[in-house]
Amino acid sequence: MIFSDYARLLKHPTHPLLFMRFKGETMVPFHDYCANLRLAQRFRHLPGAIVECGTWKGGMIAGLAGLFGAERSYYLFDSFEGLPAAREIDGVAARRWQADTESPRYFDNCRASIADAENAMQRAGIRDAKIVKGWFEDTLPKTAIPDGILILRMDADWYESTLCILNNLFHQVVPGGCLLIDDYYYWDGCAKAVHDFLSRNKRPERVRTFNDRVAFIVKHPNG
Repeated sequence: MIFSDYARLLKHPTHPLLFMRFKGETMVPFHDYCANLRLAQRFRHLPGAIVECGTWKGGMIAGLAGLFGAERSYYLFDSFEGLPAAREIDGVAARRWQADTESPRYFDNCRASIADAENAMQRAGIRDAKIVKGWFEDTLPKTAIPDGILILRMDADWYESTLCILNNLFHQVVPGGCLLIDDYYYWDGCAKAVHDFLSRNKRPERVRTFNDRVAFIVKHPNG
């Protein structure tokens, strides 16, 4: 870690503490975890719920809950059965990763239990988080967020999953709200889904980068 990294973290001592509390429930590395929190905090003046699609054990959204507090609503969507099969559109690297079941980064195909997510959210002080089990194509079309979405964190890895999130939830993000795109720089399918969605819907938003680590979109103020 270089000196400038230390200086930034010292200005936000809560962020590394939240990482230490939930590091056993997240795959997000330390610097990226703290960058997600720093970026999300910039939007706290706006209304809306915190929503995560692809939550694994809940460590990242638990960290967000540690920032935003119990006055917000929290929604966690996951199959809790691991990832669907990667397809050709997701790229060679994605299919190679999913085939290598002995890899230490396989994490049982990203499988976790609802109990893991419940535990993380309870430790964050959130007793009424909405945890929704099922494949996105089955659960998201039925989802309406009454207060709108302030932070939509997408950790869906593959093309179809990411596109499903955007098709069903983007319109529910409040104007000026933030979409955090976990896999944009990692998996080809995720990046392609984001660009296809923006292009097909003639959206004016751009994909931005925060702290050289986090890909995100700010929804246009006109909705």
